Amino acid sequence: MDLSAATGAELMGYGALLLAAGVAAGLLAGLFGVGGGAIIVPVLYQVFATIGVDESVRMHLAVGTSIAIIVPTSMRSYLAHKRRKTVDTALLRGWLIAVPLGVVGASLVAASISGAGLRGIFAVVALLFGIRFLALPRSKLLATDLPGQPTRTIVGVAIGFVSALTGIGGGTLNNTFMTLYGRPMLEAVATSSGVGFLISVPALVGYIWAGWSNPALPPVSLGFVSVAAAAFLIPATIISAPFGVGIAHAVDRRLLEIGFGVFLLVIAAGFTVSLM
Repeated sequence: MDLSAATGAELMGYGALLLAAGVAAGLLAGLFGVGGGAIIVPVLYQVFATIGVDESVRMHLAVGTSIAIIVPTSMRSYLAHKRRKTVDTALLRGWLIAVPLGVVGASLVAASISGAGLRGIFAVVALLFGIRFLALPRSKLLATDLPGQPTRTIVGVAIGFVSALTGIGGGTLNNTFMTLYGRPMLEAVATSSGVGFLISVPALVGYIWAGWSNPALPPVSLGFVSVAAAAFLIPATIISAPFGVGIAHAVDRRLLEIGFGVFLLVIAAGFTVSLM
């Protein structure tokens, strides 16, 4: 559907859907430290399909717009967690170069990979880590503390690369990394919000560059970033993120893990279906 031909009621419906997605994404950012991208990407993909965005850029635009939204959302979530003193600031300082380096690599790949390829990567990442949080017992840890160098730097680069390529903000990977090495889930969630900021700022620049002057993009786009969609989503995510933080500090740790795992499996199933 061409937006220029849409009725007022249809436009209001799209706006309401985006606002609802923004609220949900903000809650997830605070609750799981994932930046909200895991819900924003599939929602945006469906909205862009409905309004007729070309399939060749639809997934790229969904991921790039998600990255743009993660910038303020992750910072808001990070500051809320930091006030509660649950963030591993030493880990974040050690990743100031490693994580953005991985993001640069992802931006180069995003400039050439197909939309179907991006959807496949998104589905695989969500599936693997959904299974991890549901099935892996807490007793099966790789170690009782985070690894030193060069392992920590390699992990930081990998988190930046995969997260920027899927638009999920880094929480999925960082939560798994930290909990496998004995860190409490709440600390992992809090630190992930900071990792999301390290990823989203350079990734935003990368996705704008990767999509610059692409003729298939819809109006009001800045590279692979839909400015129009972001304008709806960002206020809702910023307002709702602190409420997610409050929930994260109030619920049982295992319940948090189960909820995170189920959520990821649902998202993986949706994108797998879209590839059929």
